[in-house]
Amino acid sequence: MSTGIRFRLSFMMFLEFFIWGSWFVTLGTFLGANLNATGTQIATAFSTQSFGAIIAPFIIGLIADRYFNAEKILGLLHLVGGGLMFLLYQSTDFTAFYPMLLLYMILYMPTLALVNSVSFNQMNDPEKDFSSIRVWGTIGWIVAGLAISYAFTWDTAENIANGFLKNTFLMAGIAAVILGLFSFTLPATPPKADRSQKLKVSEILGLDALRLLKERNFAVFFISSILICIPLAFYYQNANPFLTEIGVTNPTGKMTIGQISEALFLLLLPIFFKRFGFKKTLLLGMIAWVLRYILFALGNADSGLFLLIIGIALHGICYDFFFVSGQIYTDSKAGDKFKSAAQGLITLATYGIGMLIGFFVAGKVSDMYLATDGSHNWESIWMIPAGIAAIVVVFFLIFFKDESKKSTNLS
Repeated sequence: MSTGIRFRLSFMMFLEFFIWGSWFVTLGTFLGANLNATGTQIATAFSTQSFGAIIAPFIIGLIADRYFNAEKILGLLHLVGGGLMFLLYQSTDFTAFYPMLLLYMILYMPTLALVNSVSFNQMNDPEKDFSSIRVWGTIGWIVAGLAISYAFTWDTAENIANGFLKNTFLMAGIAAVILGLFSFTLPATPPKADRSQKLKVSEILGLDALRLLKERNFAVFFISSILICIPLAFYYQNANPFLTEIGVTNPTGKMTIGQISEALFLLLLPIFFKRFGFKKTLLLGMIAWVLRYILFALGNADSGLFLLIIGIALHGICYDFFFVSGQIYTDSKAGDKFKSAAQGLITLATYGIGMLIGFFVAGKVSDMYLATDGSHNWESIWMIPAGIAAIVVVFFLIFFKDESKKSTNLS
């Protein structure tokens, strides 16, 4: 891969996740403080990610894989998305805000697969080259968070009250337009599917891999993956509003510690696999969710700030050791015939079904512990996802039988 192509792919990844990180982290805080949204409404807004994840395979399978170059679709989706971000920037009530956010996420979620397709198409050895390209996406997310807290200070109590968080959508919109235009300069990535063959909905959604559920361990892992997304949804939806409400300074900037941790533990993941195997690595990831929320319940903005920082820093273990490990485990179980279908199925189960349930539960719980003065009983809120994660740990520990990471393929 030439230096020029490597730079273009890295810049593409940087912008792709800079856009998402620009507004997603502070979405709950913005909706509650500036659009007077309830916990249930905030949950509905976050659920657009799940609907986008469910619809994305159809856009990729029906259009990108069969008719048009990936980089051109990527450019078009981001240009339209940039326009929608400008409309979200101008929104003054939740009723007008939600439909535009839903449409935006339906357009954005397919781009996550498209940037991967463009990248893989230029690599002779993806296992060697992809991580060095993908890490720029994590850097983009981190830079967005640091910009919000330290460069623009949009998430201070005073600036939130003055409505400055709406500028996150403006920042995302500008970046989306830049990436949209830049995408047309990316290396050509033509469609590879045979248009003469009839496409099945089961293939698009990965449902052909459902036969893997006949194997007990995969079925236990599949159920655990859906259930652990409920605690994950609590973090996405409530972490920033929680830190903001209890008076933590520069909350969005501090949350970037989680992405730094994610990048670090991604590098350490192969070591844990080699030493402990899949079951213990997956268990460690789930146990980290329990610990994280207990720390959130016990922490505060003063003497307990270090507990919150540790809880945020656990994101690398929480996410990498379960979700990334789960992708690797799924790949090892599927075999060549069902690799793509299996990954599609697990994505549909987690970011689609699991997160959809999780955001719904998180919204109901937030409203349940809302005081008349607008504050929340955060200790009680955080103990609920801690308890759910603990139940998943016990379920997985009992029913998942330890096995070699070199499992026999089921295809």
